[in-house]
Amino acid sequence: MSTTIPHWLSKQAELAPDQTAIELPDGYSITFNKLRQESQIYAKKLATLGVEKGAHIGILSENSLQMMIAIHALSYIGAVGVLLNIRLTASELNFQLKDADVSILLTSDTQQKRSDTLEVRTAVQLNEVEAFMESAVSLVEEIHLDDLFTIMYTSGTTGFPKGVMHTYGNHWWSAIGSALNLGVEKQDKWLAALPIFHVSGFSILIRSAVYGMPVYLLDKFHANIVHDAIMYKGVTTVSVVTVMLQQLLEKLGESEYPNTLRCMLLGGGPAPESLLLKAKEKHVPVFQSFGMTETASQIVTLSEKDALQKIGSAGKPLSPAQLKINRPDPDGVGEILVKGPMVTRGYFENEEATNKAIQDGWLATGDLGYVDKEGFLYVVERRTDLIISGGENIYPSEIESVLSALDGVREVGVTGKPDTVWGSKPIAFLVVHESITIEQVENYAREKLASYKVPVSFHFVNALPRNASNKLQRNKLLNLLD
Repeated sequence: MSTTIPHWLSKQAELAPDQTAIELPDGYSITFNKLRQESQIYAKKLATLGVEKGAHIGILSENSLQMMIAIHALSYIGAVGVLLNIRLTASELNFQLKDADVSILLTSDTQQKRSDTLEVRTAVQLNEVEAFMESAVSLVEEIHLDDLFTIMYTSGTTGFPKGVMHTYGNHWWSAIGSALNLGVEKQDKWLAALPIFHVSGFSILIRSAVYGMPVYLLDKFHANIVHDAIMYKGVTTVSVVTVMLQQLLEKLGESEYPNTLRCMLLGGGPAPESLLLKAKEKHVPVFQSFGMTETASQIVTLSEKDALQKIGSAGKPLSPAQLKINRPDPDGVGEILVKGPMVTRGYFENEEATNKAIQDGWLATGDLGYVDKEGFLYVVERRTDLIISGGENIYPSEIESVLSALDGVREVGVTGKPDTVWGSKPIAFLVVHESITIEQVENYAREKLASYKVPVSFHFVNALPRNASNKLQRNKLLNLLD
């Protein structure tokens, strides 16, 4: 029998009705009691539209208060939210809409204009639902942790994207695991600039409901707004990826953040050591983490006490998660396997992919890493990003980390280019300040790297390809040569 708990938003509205749930940069805020009321009303209006328990409802929207209300409303009906990336093409979205069996699509007003190109029976703007009559439908009072709550698609760097199924329990245990590691303090306020349609952003929404914690919600990442929120709005925790941290440190300059900032949670892959050391010098509390869509956000994270002693490590598995390295090489590097109640039960209607990725409860992450003698995980690379040149393993993140330390280099992306002799050779793409030359970069690389790791070519570009979470997409770097 599935474990049940009171609906998490209703529980917080009962415990702390006047506590702020969501705060916007323009000064508007909404309490947990008001958020519950508006979400329940919205749920009854969705029922009038035909949304019912078990229905798969697509959401195509930028971050907004209305989007968050809609997500909570779906949970009050027992419908499944299919979170869609607004940066996808129509053909990519149509694949996911069909694959996830979406019956109704909710869009922001800016995304509604795309609905004519999307193959879905009903598409309605989020704000249009407000005009509907309320249906006399019974709303969910208890959450069954084994019930399916969301479907989010993997980035699809190899083959077609897969719909990752998340139960309420996956999201619940992700929130609990984070709390047991980072702690929850009464003054906490988590800034959400990562997209809610990605699990890293979505998990902040769930933590808010589970902890009774305010969320400072941005439509997207703006370095100036995030900086001001940390400095003057009482933000204690910010979720970032590497490029966001770079921009924030640049904005910070010679200043320091106030003591109210207690965690800069860094995800999205290994960060250059030079960047982490720069953050340490500025007393920015960066906690590296490791997670993926399949683990409902972070599953390995540095703790506060280890953050400065274990720079470069993603930390230890959150309670109650487990981790092991599969088939390590002589250096201890192998594929990272994880297990725990925050791990997905599989991919929607894709038994083959599920059986390939999950065996005996262990999820094969596709990431390479090693564990040191004290049990700390170091993530080396995505298996698909690994460059094998003449039998030697070359890790793009290592080269990126080295080149990032050179003055004048702002961003670096490294990938492998097919080579008839060596199989593959590394090439580098850089966003730089005008004062630096390719010759300087190449000389620096030859000084700091083994000869077989030195990129065979360096290319200055205006921007690197990134997804909606600003995570580097190495599989698209070669397109910059066209």
